[in-house]
This record gives sequence, C-alpha cells and structure tokens, in this order.
Amino acid sequence: MGSLKELKKYFARYKAQLFMGVVFIILSNISAVYIPILMKNSIDDLQEKMASEILLKYGLLILAASAFSGLFRFFIRQTIIVISRKIEFDLREDFWHHIEKLPLRYFQNNSTGNIMALATNDISAVRMFIGPAVMYSIDTGFKIFIVIGLMLAISPLLTLYSLLPLPFLSYFVYRVSKKIHRKFTLIHEKFSELTTRAQENFSGIRVVKSYVREDYETEQFEKLGDEYLKRQMDKIKIQSLFQPILFLIAGVSVIIVISAGGIMVINGKLTLGDISAFIVYLGMMIWPVIAFGWVANIVQQSEASMKRLVAIMNEKVDIADSEETDSGINSISGEIEFRNVSFRYKENLPDVLDNVSFKIEKGSTVAFIGHTGVGKSSLINLIPRLYDTTGGEVLIDGRNVKKIPLKILRSGIGLVPQETFLFSDTLAYNILYGPGGGDNELVDNVAGIAGLKKDVENFPNGFETILGERGITLSGGQKQRSTLARALAVNPKILILDDSFSAVDTHTEEEILQKLKDFMRERTSIIISHRISTVKNADRIFVLEKGKIIEQGTHQELVALNGVYAEIHNRQLLEEELKEI
Repeated sequence: MGSLKELKKYFARYKAQLFMGVVFIILSNISAVYIPILMKNSIDDLQEKMASEILLKYGLLILAASAFSGLFRFFIRQTIIVISRKIEFDLREDFWHHIEKLPLRYFQNNSTGNIMALATNDISAVRMFIGPAVMYSIDTGFKIFIVIGLMLAISPLLTLYSLLPLPFLSYFVYRVSKKIHRKFTLIHEKFSELTTRAQENFSGIRVVKSYVREDYETEQFEKLGDEYLKRQMDKIKIQSLFQPILFLIAGVSVIIVISAGGIMVINGKLTLGDISAFIVYLGMMIWPVIAFGWVANIVQQSEASMKRLVAIMNEKVDIADSEETDSGINSISGEIEFRNVSFRYKENLPDVLDNVSFKIEKGSTVAFIGHTGVGKSSLINLIPRLYDTTGGEVLIDGRNVKKIPLKILRSGIGLVPQETFLFSDTLAYNILYGPGGGDNELVDNVAGIAGLKKDVENFPNGFETILGERGITLSGGQKQRSTLARALAVNPKILILDDSFSAVDTHTEEEILQKLKDFMRERTSIIISHRISTVKNADRIFVLEKGKIIEQGTHQELVALNGVYAEIHNRQLLEEELKEI
C-alpha cells in the first residue's frame, strides 16, 4: 500500500466525518450482533415455557435491533461513501491543477490518451479504495472482532474449531491478490493505449477519411480491444476463484460447528440456544470473510492506479514562480535581451540554440527568418517561459524572466503560435479567451485588425457562431486570423507572431500587416516567417542558421550583404515571377 499512503492528507481533511462514520459502524454492528443473543435467549426461554408473550417480546426486540442496525448502516453510507466522493473531487482538482502547471516538455513525451485514462479510469479506481474498501475494512474488522469475542464467550473450543480454515484463507488471499495487482497494472496500460488510439482517430478523422484508412483503423482498434478484453478475462478468471473458495472455506467452518457443536449439545455442554446463536454468528462471519477478499481485490486495483497517479503528481513543475521571483513586479514594458542563450529539449539532444545574444528595444518590430528547423520557434518560446534556457539568460526590461511572476510575464505577451488551436465554442469566446475578458466592441476591433471581420459577416450567427472542435468549421487562414485576434485582445506589451500568415495569401497578409502597424506602435513586436514579404518592413531582421544568428540588419542591408537572407530573397522573387508566368 505504498502509493495509497499519499491519500492520508485527503483523509485528514474529513477526519470529523470519518470519525462519525466509524461511530455509526460500531453502533450498527452492536445492534446486529445483539440479534443472535436475543435468538439464543428466546430459544432457551421457549424450551422452558411455550408462550405467545415470549414470542412477541423477542420478536419486537429483534425487529428493533434490526431497525437500529439498518438506520446506522444508512448513516455509514451518508458519511464514508459521501466522503469518498468528496475526496475523489479533491483528487481530480489537484490532478487537474498539477497537469495545468506541467511544462510543455511533459505533454510532448506523454500521450493525451494516457493522461485521459489517468483522469478518468484511475481516479475512479482509487475512489473505490477511499469509499467501499475503507468502509468495509473498518466494518468487517470490527464485526469480526466483536463476533469472535461473543463466540468465545459461548464456547472457546468450538470457536477454535470454526477458525481452523482461516490460515488457508489468508494464504489464498495473499497469493491471489499479488496476481490481481499485476493483471490490473497490465489492464490499465492497455486501456491507456486504447484511449490514445481513440483520441488520435477522433482528432485526426479528416486524415483518416482522406487516406481511406477507416477499415485499417477499425482493425487496429479491434486488435487493441481484443487484447484489452483478454487481459480483463485473465483478471476475471482469477477473481472468479475468490467467492467459490471463500464460500467453500465458510462451508467447512459451518460443517465443523454443526458436527462438534451438536456433540456438545448432546453431552449437555451447550444449550440449543447456544449452538443456534453460534451458527448465526458464524453466518455473520461469512460476509466479512468474503468482503475481506473483495477489499483485498479493490486495494490491489487501487494501488496500481494510485501508483500511476503518484508518478504524474511527482512530475516536477520546473517552470514556476520561485524564491528568486520578485512579487513586486506587476507589469512589463517590452524591452527584450538574450545573453549567451543556449537551449536543448533534452540532455542527450544537441543544442537547438547555441550562444545566442541580441537586444530588442521597447516598441520596435524585429523579425527572425531562416530555414526550417533552425530554432526560430524555440527561441520565441523562451520569452514567455514555455521553456527555460539551458544556458545564458533571457531578460525583459533588464530583469531575468525568472524574476518576473509567471502570470505577469505571460499576461503581458500575446503569442500567435504556428499551430492554431480553437476551442469548441463561439468565435467571440475564442477571441476573448485571454486574461482580462472584454466586450463586443473589443471583439469587433481586434477582428477588424486581424482581417477577420468580412468573413464573420457571412457566418450564420456572426461572432456567436459555434466553431466546432479545434475550429473545424473555419479555413486554415480564418483559424490563423482568429488566433491573431485572440492575441490582440489581451492588449499585450509584447506581440509575437510565429509564422502566423502561412495559410493566408500574400495580398491578405499585406492588408493585415498594414492594419497591424498602428497596433504595433508602442509595442514590442516579433515576427517569425519564411516569407521575405512578411519581414521586410521590420526595424531589424535576424537570420538564424543552425541555432546561431549569422546575419542581422534591415531588409536593404541584408540584401546588400548577399548572404543567406539575400539567397532566400532572390529565390522567393524568382518563385513570384514563375507564378506570374
């Protein structure tokens, strides 16, 4: 139960309710175990004298004891089971908050399907331990303790006989539980694969249909489903042994009691009421023994799930506010400086950026250009601390970005990434998604600057049109302009456009850049693009090659330099001429 120990802090939050739950368990069991005593007394009294008053008296007492036991049983579920649901809620909340704080690196190395399986299947399995397993453990533990005490009071020797099969039970539960734990771990791994496959197919349904791979994907999903079913059946085969063997052991105990107890009654060592009560107590022991096996099963399943949850909860949140963060900083102005910055995605991978240094003045517009894979996107991801440098430092307004509170830093930056993402909601919701919110006037304003307004006029419900998952109802260019509008809506001090016009034609791009001029005034703007037409009007252009800045200057200076920039420029001019021909 190593991983399950992590739940102690959650139990501590509800210790008062848990205490009450334990009290109700005790009261319920006291009421229940009192019933065989009443039966014993009624049988012995009726042997001495047959009278309807005796039957009525004990009948009412047994009814009252049963009612009290049932009432307290209801209160048990209203405390412990309700607490389990509350802890499940807390666990999901903590899991969600932690996942939200994890760096991008984690999501690049872990599938969405696996994370979804943890958030749903595994947390539900842990709840079974928090609720039913804990409740029945306390319930059966106390019941066994009190019942064995009463059985010893009737006949220590007969109690010893009846408990002889229990060592075999303990050994059996120990061996089977270990097997179930292994099987359940394998089941969860396969369930993660199944979830991942489904998620990828739903997200990439257009690719699947375009390449006519429906049958292939169905076949692959069936294979995964068959393997998942096989693993489930392997576990069920083991679980199916539990109840028959437990009933067998319980049956052996009953046979022993009837045989040995009957002889004792014949010899006058026990009364008929004693042996009757003893058999009822033994019957009461059957459910705790079965529950013991069931609980052991749940614990093994929960342990396997909690182990997976603990692994993700222990993932280091390495990009967060720390002791060096200056909480007094409440805004940024926009001056950016890179000092000898190096960056790699993993320890064993080569540097993506190698000793990069430059300075961007507040309110200026700069551009980065270069061939694919030279580190342009990696560079701009260091500014809002989506990643941290592996060498050197990034400064904003002369301060290391690690000293600026993360919320202040990111809320002052409007980032339009290469890969557009829109939520399955209205266009207005997506535009106003950034911090600070806004109104219809703001939506109208930024949509106009982003060149989206004319398109929206043709939408059925204007800005209130539902976009569908990932903005499926929009074209590539409309998606890019929507994400641009979202970045503008936060009124950023630093605007970063990472190849944000790749799906837009050059004429529309020129229009948008013209509209952006007024907005970009007084703001620091960074443009990344493969097109010379996009970057040529920037105050300064940096050319990246193999993670280093190899050229920098204005458009005219770089063309005159006749280097990499000039080569890209000449090639694109030739492409334009060929298009015209």
